[in-house]
Amino acid sequence: MKDLTQGHEGRLIIKFALPLVVGNMLQQTYNIVDSIIVGRVLGKEAIAAVGASFPVIYTLIAFTIGIGSGASVVVSQYFGAREYEKVKRATSTIFIFLFFASIIVTLVSILFSRQIFEMLNIESHVSPLAIKYFNIYMSGMVAFFGFNGISSVLRGMGDSMTPLWFMLIATVSNILLDLLFVLVFNWGIEGVAWATVIAHVIPFILGAIYLTRRHQFISFHPRKMCFDRSLFKQSMRIGLPTGFQQTFVAFGMTALLRIVTNFDTSVLAAYTIAGRIDSLAGMPALNLSSALSSFVGQNLGAGRIDRIKKGFWASLYMSWGISLLVMTVVFIWGEHLIAAFNRDPMVIKYGTDYLHIISSFYIIYSSMFITHGVLRGAGDTIVPMFVSLISLWIVRIPLALYLSPIMGVDGIWWSIPIGWTIGYVLTQLYYLSGRWKRKAITRKQQPNVIQE
Repeated sequence: MKDLTQGHEGRLIIKFALPLVVGNMLQQTYNIVDSIIVGRVLGKEAIAAVGASFPVIYTLIAFTIGIGSGASVVVSQYFGAREYEKVKRATSTIFIFLFFASIIVTLVSILFSRQIFEMLNIESHVSPLAIKYFNIYMSGMVAFFGFNGISSVLRGMGDSMTPLWFMLIATVSNILLDLLFVLVFNWGIEGVAWATVIAHVIPFILGAIYLTRRHQFISFHPRKMCFDRSLFKQSMRIGLPTGFQQTFVAFGMTALLRIVTNFDTSVLAAYTIAGRIDSLAGMPALNLSSALSSFVGQNLGAGRIDRIKKGFWASLYMSWGISLLVMTVVFIWGEHLIAAFNRDPMVIKYGTDYLHIISSFYIIYSSMFITHGVLRGAGDTIVPMFVSLISLWIVRIPLALYLSPIMGVDGIWWSIPIGWTIGYVLTQLYYLSGRWKRKAITRKQQPNVIQE
């Protein structure tokens, strides 16, 4: 079979994906540095607190991020169709939405933080640390949403290099501030949280200045921004299913965390550490999926349906190769990777078991997300939403509840890849049906050429 990764479509996918991969690797790098500093300097209770905070944070931001992704699809399709005035109005609309959404999320999360962590049944010596970290982290949501909105819009227009440079600045800032606040100022877990908040603020300010001065489609001046209801409705039509999907995923993570907290702090710490490594390992597939969405959206907008299948297979081949490499690394050095964060023997054991079980299914995981990338790029986000609902709430969570009393912690770990497998089968069946091709919001009859 022809090596599609060497063809025109493969090169375009790489062009979209490589900055995404590097950018998100940088983001994961400072998350990992956070965890290493917390685990090695502040102990397993502190890293368990950070781990308990993450699913809650994701739950609170998931719906808004999903709506934002819908706007990104709208931008990419209008950009592919060269309807630039609509691109400008769509970007303005999404930034207005993200600003007000961030204010609401911040207020709700801080007001109800104590009640949220009480529901999770976290051990009494971990819960106060989690609440401190969570409240500080959520105070930076305006900058977090703002920078993610800037990145999504630029990527929808095919510019994935600019967000990469800002992410590099954020990563370096976060690492340096972590070292300063924790090792020099001895601020503890609060220092880790403040370092992350400031690392969100810096690229957001730089990104806003850059776009206002340099880009014709975006301005952050209040008098030049407008809220277009019709374009927002299009974004909602595409983004609502993705928002609900992200929310289902987030609630699923929180429900799984609630099952994990039935065990001791070592298990929660191992779950946090292994989850950081697992997120880094899964990042290439997620980024290829995101790049493929932009590729599909622009080619549907330009009438180039013939290229989508080739781009899909090129992305699959690349993701399979990366998955095999990562799986090999995890199997050989998994124990050492966990030990780099915390040297508690039980934390190392539980974390290594997690990585060995999960990594065996990375190819299935990456295949599922690559297929989702095609569907989202076409604006067909209903099916991925229902697939996530089924794989999480009908498969993963019930299995974790059933298997954990029988198999112990390993029962929770096994529920995750089994859910992936069911999700992949359902998604692939829908892709093969071809119904997603009918979902484009705009399509030209005569193809335009998307330049490399």
